[in-house]
Amino acid sequence: MSRHRHSKKDKLKIIRAVGIVLAALVLCGAGLKVIDLWENRQSAPIPSAGESNQSESAVVAESSVVYGDEEYVFNKDVETFLVLGLDGNGDSVGTKQADFVLLFVIDNANKTYTPIQISRDTMVDMKVLDITGTKVIDRVKQQIALAHSYGNGKERSCRNVAESVSSLLLGMPIGHYLSVTMDAVAVYNDYLGGVEVEVLEDFTGVDDSLVKGETVTLMGNSALMYVRARQGLDDPSNENRMARQRQYLNALYEKSRAAAAENDGFEAEALSKIIGYTVSDCSLNKLQTLFEKVSAYEMKDIISLKGESRKGEQYMEFYPDEEFLEKTVIELFYLPQ
Repeated sequence: MSRHRHSKKDKLKIIRAVGIVLAALVLCGAGLKVIDLWENRQSAPIPSAGESNQSESAVVAESSVVYGDEEYVFNKDVETFLVLGLDGNGDSVGTKQADFVLLFVIDNANKTYTPIQISRDTMVDMKVLDITGTKVIDRVKQQIALAHSYGNGKERSCRNVAESVSSLLLGMPIGHYLSVTMDAVAVYNDYLGGVEVEVLEDFTGVDDSLVKGETVTLMGNSALMYVRARQGLDDPSNENRMARQRQYLNALYEKSRAAAAENDGFEAEALSKIIGYTVSDCSLNKLQTLFEKVSAYEMKDIISLKGESRKGEQYMEFYPDEEFLEKTVIELFYLPQ
């Protein structure tokens, strides 16, 4: 997927105006072309073998990996940022799950970044925290979406998801995070005057205004339904929903880019609409610094993990392919020795 080409002045304007808004709204898809949220370089050591759920063919030392017949060293120019889209009922602790999980892997040396879209159904090892988020009361293997339901519902819950993503990716460190509730989708969507898409699935009985194959302008709850719904559709798998999310975010980006070009006050107005829906370990100033830092970076193809989806005792479960996971980690986080 290629980036749009703009003049330097135009690009910086777009980044300033759209950056944090789309960072927050990336909860509903991975098609975003300008979600640049990076600053602090990773310095944490890589866990030794046995501390992660890696396959046996890689031997992880503190800073090196043996993969196949080759030795690789951890790329210290790589840093990561995790974006979470939260859904659930009410504001009580433990009620919100991470329905959207997207990790950005930044290579500062090559000036590139790669988004990894992780299905909310991905089965991972995670900590069960008490409601304060300070005490581990159990360890379980569950859908990664549930990691956020443990903890204080804010920063510590986000960090619990980050640690689960790290476990999934063979112990790779997760630097920073940003979460936003799904309610922000309709708010920002309507602020833009709606977003036009060609409906990819039959929503009959779920939202009759969404007819497969028709081009519609999504407004309000229909926008939220389009990026959120699974139950009641012909195919309730998360893979189809992720495809709709990518489509929606591409359209949302284009609408946001046009709005930023026309309205010098777009940044302040847009932020005022959605900032109350977000939680991050980064200040707004730090996020803006990260946007500017990588505004010229090239976005590589979005990675969706390969694996198998199957029905568990109650819900769908996605089991990632270990060989694909390992290969992805090697390619994104390591360099040949």
